[in-house]
Amino acid sequence: METINRRDFIGKAIIAGAGLALTPHLSFADFASKKARIAFIGVGLRGTNHLSNMLHRKDVEIPAICDIDPVRIGIAQDLIAKAGFKKAAVYSKNEHSFLDLLKRDDIDGVIISTPWEWHTPMAVAAMKAGKYAGVEVSAANTVEECWDLVNTSEKTGSHCMILENVCYRRDVMAVLNMVRQNLFGELTHCQCGYQHDLRGVKFEPGAEFGEKGIHEAHWRTEHSVKRNGDLYPTHGIGPIANCLNINRGNSFVSLTSVATKSRGLHNYIIDKGGKDHPNANVKFKLGDIVSTLIQTSNGETILVTHDTNSPRPYSLGFRVQGTKGLWMDDGNVIYIEGKSKNDEWESATKYLEQYDHPLWKRYADDANGAGHGGMDFFVLNAFVESVKRKVAPPLDVYDAAAWSVISPLSEMSIANGGAPQQFPDFTRGKWKDRKPVFGFTNEY
Repeated sequence: METINRRDFIGKAIIAGAGLALTPHLSFADFASKKARIAFIGVGLRGTNHLSNMLHRKDVEIPAICDIDPVRIGIAQDLIAKAGFKKAAVYSKNEHSFLDLLKRDDIDGVIISTPWEWHTPMAVAAMKAGKYAGVEVSAANTVEECWDLVNTSEKTGSHCMILENVCYRRDVMAVLNMVRQNLFGELTHCQCGYQHDLRGVKFEPGAEFGEKGIHEAHWRTEHSVKRNGDLYPTHGIGPIANCLNINRGNSFVSLTSVATKSRGLHNYIIDKGGKDHPNANVKFKLGDIVSTLIQTSNGETILVTHDTNSPRPYSLGFRVQGTKGLWMDDGNVIYIEGKSKNDEWESATKYLEQYDHPLWKRYADDANGAGHGGMDFFVLNAFVESVKRKVAPPLDVYDAAAWSVISPLSEMSIANGGAPQQFPDFTRGKWKDRKPVFGFTNEY
């Protein structure tokens, strides 16, 4: 792709990212018959889920797939054949076979669903090859990797979308609609996180991980051994960033993080494998609960919690609070001053129905059965439509960097006794003029 300068790139991304909101003459029908040629790098559990959803679409082709596990390749090819698609070309020789896949000229975009350490190298290579990169979360693990994503996108003019599906959760999008209609007044504070008992994921089978582990236990648990920070922030911070217009009139300024002691993973090994199990001697660096407090340029605060090593029900812990009231995910409750009776909590259900987002009103039937309550349909739909229209995705490379950088910054803060860490400005000051685009149309 022709290289364009950064000023032109950002300007075009702002305009293009607004989609039909700024180009109402482009109707959905204009793109209905156009096909996006999407390849898959990684067809493990998550990659196969994306592939299965994509195979329900009539506007895509699957030219190629890449994975080093022949079993997963076989599963993927069976799905492709059963869906009536042409058999995909396979790239599986070694860990760098994705580079050969990216040389193909019949690919418009790639879905990257691989272990975390491969996300940035693969997304960067895809952009350099002129492909749209749809990368699973988190998009990067280090500050340098975040800059690699941004610099590559700006230099090449290629796009990178972070595939954060929770941004499309139905209640989350309804609350975003409430925020934009000023139901909560001026926002002041938000909370979110990833609170999910992953002990059975980090150790599978039994008390095993690493070379003896299967699925995510083969690679993910090693991060808990070596790192202490919020290792998985985007499920929570993505929706909150949209509510607060981060990178588009607002920005993250600084964070401070603290972590509890590490007990949960060790205790789980003892429970499943006994005190004499070899993994009982492993020292896990990741604290059981990591708390991160973020300050924004517009004066809001955000509390982000990472809690994956303890027995608990699943929760992303959303709280959106302003000068007129607040909504909380846990308990599905809301309070609006002057509307909620007797100054008491009330169920948020009627509000969620009243403010149901136009995207969900239009595509709820299509999203049925797509996975994760239907939100997987929406995140893939946004990627495909962006590819077809050749516009910036609604969750762009700057979002990928700003949300993902929370992990390394939290690690640095914890390592330095909770010392504040400054967020890099990945937009280089353009956040002040960029306009919000996420969820402003009912098209994608």
